[in-house]
Amino acid sequence: MLRIALVTNNPPPYRIPVFQRVGKVPGVDFHAIFCAEREPYRHWDLPPMDFQHTFLKERIIELRGRYIHNNLDVVPTLKRLAPDVIITDGFYPTQLYAFGYAAARGIAHVPLTDGTDLSEQALSHVHRIVRRVVFAKSTAFISASVGGRRLYESYGISPDRCFISHLCIDNELFQPQQPHQPKAFDFIFCGRIEAAKGPLFALETALATAKKIGRKVKILFVGSGSQEEAIKKAAALHPQLVDAVFHGFATQRELPDLYRSAKVFLFPTRADVWGVVANEACAAGLPVIVSPHAGVAGELVRDGLNGFVCPMEADQWAQRAAILLQQPDIWRKFSEKSLAQVSEYSFENAAAGLLAACRASVPAMEPGRTKVSVSR
Repeated sequence: MLRIALVTNNPPPYRIPVFQRVGKVPGVDFHAIFCAEREPYRHWDLPPMDFQHTFLKERIIELRGRYIHNNLDVVPTLKRLAPDVIITDGFYPTQLYAFGYAAARGIAHVPLTDGTDLSEQALSHVHRIVRRVVFAKSTAFISASVGGRRLYESYGISPDRCFISHLCIDNELFQPQQPHQPKAFDFIFCGRIEAAKGPLFALETALATAKKIGRKVKILFVGSGSQEEAIKKAAALHPQLVDAVFHGFATQRELPDLYRSAKVFLFPTRADVWGVVANEACAAGLPVIVSPHAGVAGELVRDGLNGFVCPMEADQWAQRAAILLQQPDIWRKFSEKSLAQVSEYSFENAAAGLLAACRASVPAMEPGRTKVSVSR
């Protein structure tokens, strides 16, 4: 029996189905340890957690908008579980206590990151030192993307010790229900209505596109945030060019139909280590226009294949959008490629990547140990 313990901040909806699949693999005893049931700014709809898990007492410090978990109870919890492998997905105190316990007891440790070589460029010297210490004592490495693998390699980690466990959504839930379903909207923006996500830029793109194609366009905003009123006022200044509809916060059950109602997904984020919204859009068969500041850029979303990767210049975005809106054959080709691209980003593949890293770790710590086979 391979015993795996994973320490993470709180239950993320896009990882819960992966944990469920890992927990059902014969010969594997998987247990997730959560620092909190839900961080204050999270509004996720969580699926049932049909796997072994423990919630630690919540000890959270808020520092400059970030929630730092500091709970020593993770150590006695790990002692009780007696894992062969400990996975941690961050460098907050609680995860570092778990790493320290693994190092002290000679237990295999595996870091898991959603970050990339680009997202961690601005790290301080101290943060880099902490990572070097943790990585030096780790046996295998899990990333959510190729950019995460490049991050590990920048610390001198050999590629053959790196495994990928993608961030995924339920692709089947979002799939188009009709081959040529009429679209009520030209564009959809989905995310927090905050400056970092670029909702005002999405509106600017819609306005510029309307001028290029010579007709009024419709854009759907899904989400809520502090910029919502400002964007409504900006859209109201150009009623001849844009019809902006604001849905507000959407539940997971509502999202598939919302994506299906639009032709093109706009993802003008200023910083996103990945961008699960792009998975949702691709699974709904939408071409995606994305900034280079999202992890999906160049991986899930390939420039000229199923979308466009563009710098934050509204005129460039409008040029690409005009192609997709005015040339149905190109839109259809990109739509088909989005569906093909996202098919590899599945819960089954993500679970297999996580388990492969754990299987590789235990023999490294305990020579001669029998590897656990993974059914996929």
